[in-house]
Amino acid sequence: MFVKPVEGRHVPDPQRGDTLPAEGREVEPTQYWQRRVADGDVVEAEVASTPPKTKKEA
Repeated sequence: MFVKPVEGRHVPDPQRGDTLPAEGREVEPTQYWQRRVADGDVVEAEVASTPPKTKKEA
C-alpha cells in the first residue's frame, strides 16, 4: 500500500527506522499502517508517477 502523511504530521516508519516522507512511500499493509489510516495520520494514495522528460526539438 502507498501512504502519505497528512499535512503537518510526522509519522514514524518502524520498519525503516525513520519518518514517512511528505511525498509518501510504499509500505507493507500491516496493522500499524492500517491504524495510522484509521486514526487519520496518513492517507492511502496513488503512487506519484513523473512523466518522462522529452527533449524539445529545435
